[in-house]
Amino acid sequence: MTMRVVLLGTGGPRPDPARGGTTTLVRCGDDNILFDAGRGVTVRLVEAGVPLAAVNPVFITHHHFDHIGDLYDVMLATWMGGRKEALKIYGPPDTKRIVDALLTQVYDKDIGWRHMGEPAMGGWKPVAVTDIIAGDVVDTGRWKVTPHTVSHGHGLDIPPAFLHRWVCHGYRFEADGKVIAISGDTVDCPGLDRLAADADVLVQCCFLASPEIDNEHFRRLAKHTLACGDTVGKIAARNRVKTLVLTHHRPRRDDAMLNVLAEEVARDFSGRIVIGRDLTEIEV
Repeated sequence: MTMRVVLLGTGGPRPDPARGGTTTLVRCGDDNILFDAGRGVTVRLVEAGVPLAAVNPVFITHHHFDHIGDLYDVMLATWMGGRKEALKIYGPPDTKRIVDALLTQVYDKDIGWRHMGEPAMGGWKPVAVTDIIAGDVVDTGRWKVTPHTVSHGHGLDIPPAFLHRWVCHGYRFEADGKVIAISGDTVDCPGLDRLAADADVLVQCCFLASPEIDNEHFRRLAKHTLACGDTVGKIAARNRVKTLVLTHHRPRRDDAMLNVLAEEVARDFSGRIVIGRDLTEIEV
């Protein structure tokens, strides 16, 4: 069974003409499994030659807008592209609430108009949402996905009541004896080790090279919010990862600091390193 990772978005929340919001596609045989739905995802799917009707299911890592900002676009575009079955969406608690709000409060008139006014499309096809937590497994018999809780901002000065609702996932995808790990947004933590262990490919957020961590804001970010060049190589080496793919990059004027980042990570990790760009494809 052929298996590929396609980076559909490798940026973050700040607009970057070269990078969409962080989104990853796993192509496993005829299945197209989407992880997150950030800015520009449907355009990138078309650019990658992926039939929109064939995208199903979607796994959401967390609820920052750069990861879910185009989730409705995915719901609509897959239907307009010929989707005949329910689009399955899985994500942390509150994913169902967010999708319900999009469908019933934000875009309900759009859906109603298209459902009633464009009969050639066969009527609106539903969306089925499941909130999942660490330990749940989605297993189709061809592949399985396991969520693991990761740490994304949990050490910041945020009230405990909010953090109780702030559940962030990374995902471990397994098929045909191969493992693809999707870190989500995280720093080094036990959940990241569990999902990355012995992975053939680890798609890892990596926001900054060490020379860029030059003020208190970035030091707090690198410690609590997003892994950076000072840790990701160590994480991959410790977990015996074969290929490390770096994504979730900040906007930069040129590639100079990306080259520094690659050199920094290579000091800790001797495996293959891929500096992700939109539409980068990795064979597994």
